[in-house]
Amino acid sequence: MARLAQTAGLTDVQQEILSTVRDFVDKEIIPVATELEHRDEYPQQIVDGLKELGLFGLMIPEEYGGLGESLLTYALCVEEIARGWMSVSGIINTHFIVAYMLKQHGTQEQKEHFLPRMATGDVRGAFSMSEPGLGSDVSAITSKAVKDGEEYVLNGQKMWLTNGGTSSLVAVLVRSDEGHPEGTAPHKSMTTFLVEKEPGFGEVRPGLTIPGKIDKMGYKGVDTTELIMDGLRVPADRVLGGVTGRGFYQMMDGVEVGRVNVAARGCGVAQRAFELGVRYAQQRHTFGKPIAQHQAIQFKLAEMATKVEAAHAMMVNAARKKDSGERNDLEAGMAKYLASEYCKEVVEDAFRIHGGYGFSKEYEIERLYREAPMLLIGEGTAEIQKMIIGRRLLEEYRFQG
Repeated sequence: MARLAQTAGLTDVQQEILSTVRDFVDKEIIPVATELEHRDEYPQQIVDGLKELGLFGLMIPEEYGGLGESLLTYALCVEEIARGWMSVSGIINTHFIVAYMLKQHGTQEQKEHFLPRMATGDVRGAFSMSEPGLGSDVSAITSKAVKDGEEYVLNGQKMWLTNGGTSSLVAVLVRSDEGHPEGTAPHKSMTTFLVEKEPGFGEVRPGLTIPGKIDKMGYKGVDTTELIMDGLRVPADRVLGGVTGRGFYQMMDGVEVGRVNVAARGCGVAQRAFELGVRYAQQRHTFGKPIAQHQAIQFKLAEMATKVEAAHAMMVNAARKKDSGERNDLEAGMAKYLASEYCKEVVEDAFRIHGGYGFSKEYEIERLYREAPMLLIGEGTAEIQKMIIGRRLLEEYRFQG
């Protein structure tokens, strides 16, 4: 068993779940990940295996057919999956965020309708905030919903949907001015709609088009897409929670747990990079001895391992804070920021240890080197995390003078 990134205080059930997931990663994901990634092929067989393990329902309450586990258990599972192939953890993450939003904010009818099928993986989720021209500025959303009888008509273009093609349920954030007079703050006039669709590309239901996969530098296999709404009609009972104007807060709650997930992904990728680096350093010989015996390499390994440990500890702390019912945006922001930055650095150090071979597609580190940058952007850039962290610190340490 690996020495790094151990988590104290886990129950027997949690340990059993993690052991099962780790075995699955070692046997079913790592041996095929690089080949599938180079082909940009969706890992259907791996996804089917995750469905059998019950991971799509890991945090869905038992009353809806899920396992009812904590965010910590989920994050640790994501860490293991990302260690095998980060794209697979992305397939799970967006599904989980939508399920979490339904659990926390959905009406009883919405929970009963969606959650049991999401727990089995028969309904798979994606969520959509970003648009082509706004980046991290969610308040600048221009997609709009207009009330028309017992329906809403949605128009606009969304961007960067993970699972955009393979999902059958998308949580979409749009403006909805109905009931919100002119001059209302932008974040108070947004609504989340639960949009059901057929998996696939092209026109997946009247008024809704998924144009195709976006070709990316890394994070391949998983489908990342646009979403175009042109006269898309959605019943009023598919407003998340049944009330308009709450979408921003619902999405931010989902993103908060999503940031713990991205931190976990960073931890998993960094762990794998360390494993590859420390193994190669003991196999490669220069000047008559393994390069691991050179002090310069030992220093590099020491720094890598320390960063893996630190990122893991912050991720676990953020997850446990959320599980306790407390606000965790400060801890989640710190964990996401640190884990993604450290992941990039650990991967680069492992890449350097491999020397010229790290540049070859035959070596796994080449894939990790292209995957790590996505974590610097996903669920908010480092600059966004620093803004969140700074504002929360000023709230906590407000000077009374």
